[in-house]
Amino acid sequence: MNIALVLAGGKGTRMGADVPKQYIEYNNKPMLVHTLEAIADVSAIDKICVICPADSIEYAKTLVEKYGIQKVLWVAAGGADRRESSYIGVSLLAQQCDENDIVLIHDGARPNVSQRIILENIEMASKYGACETVIHSQDTIAVSEDGVKIAGIPDRKKMYNVQTPQTFKLKTIAEAHQAWIANGGGDVTDDASLVLAMGQDVYIVEGEKNNLKITTEEDLRILYSVKQ
Repeated sequence: MNIALVLAGGKGTRMGADVPKQYIEYNNKPMLVHTLEAIADVSAIDKICVICPADSIEYAKTLVEKYGIQKVLWVAAGGADRRESSYIGVSLLAQQCDENDIVLIHDGARPNVSQRIILENIEMASKYGACETVIHSQDTIAVSEDGVKIAGIPDRKKMYNVQTPQTFKLKTIAEAHQAWIANGGGDVTDDASLVLAMGQDVYIVEGEKNNLKITTEEDLRILYSVKQ
């Protein structure tokens, strides 16, 4: 079984809007609805779990019912940060699904994910246990240790920008979260980094420029242009 875990627990403070960014409307629908519809339209996806702020659970459920997104079976409250929200979702699924099921972890504010990306994530995770969606960095990347001077310029050919979904066998990502907790935590930027820290390889799925995450007003303007 293939399950999408949609993380929509953020407050969207950088957007400066009156509502969390995942609920901002464009093209007459909240952004989260666009994301859920894009995922649900892929026949290979069997079930969807949504993680959202505790104070908007009922609203999220209302959206799911209003727009008829029947594959959404769970809506639950998230945690203090993305890692904790992912852990809550993974733990919920681990209680009710098979350990060999495939879990695609996707940003609720990344509504342009394509069917091709989703299907290739499922294929790679089924074969290798872990993968993430990335695109080659078009810009030269500078490294600074102190924020004042440049410490080095890595080889751009080796640099990638990370997107979602990041996809795993359920057992793999559940064990990665547990290992992170057992080792005392620390800074993590995404789910793939948890798996890498556990010593397991993470494979690449090629992303797309249009698969952008909406974080700022500028991102929202780009999204409108893409959707024209």
